[in-house]
Amino acid sequence: MNTFRFGTSKEEVLQAIPERKIKKLAAGERRLAILRLGEQFHVFDAHCPHRGADLSHANINGAGEIICPLHQYRFDLKTGDVRAGYCTSLPLFRNELTESGLCIYLP
Repeated sequence: MNTFRFGTSKEEVLQAIPERKIKKLAAGERRLAILRLGEQFHVFDAHCPHRGADLSHANINGAGEIICPLHQYRFDLKTGDVRAGYCTSLPLFRNELTESGLCIYLP
């Protein structure tokens, strides 16, 4: 498992990722999307597993789902499971906000 660090402090990460906004991030050759809800972060593949739509343009609903902008497939933010649509689950990545930045654990 590889660890990718975003930012150099907790404060820098909180300022760089606005609340309820999705930002894209390159971690080596992998393209990730990051969503912040308070001090909790959700890190997932930046592209929908169905047709590769850019999930930085996705919406988040009150049920804790990310909604793909292309076909409105819905994915659970905690598990990556498809809740509406027909495709594989959205890959999610464990992460941890520390005083030294956001650590993202990649396979």
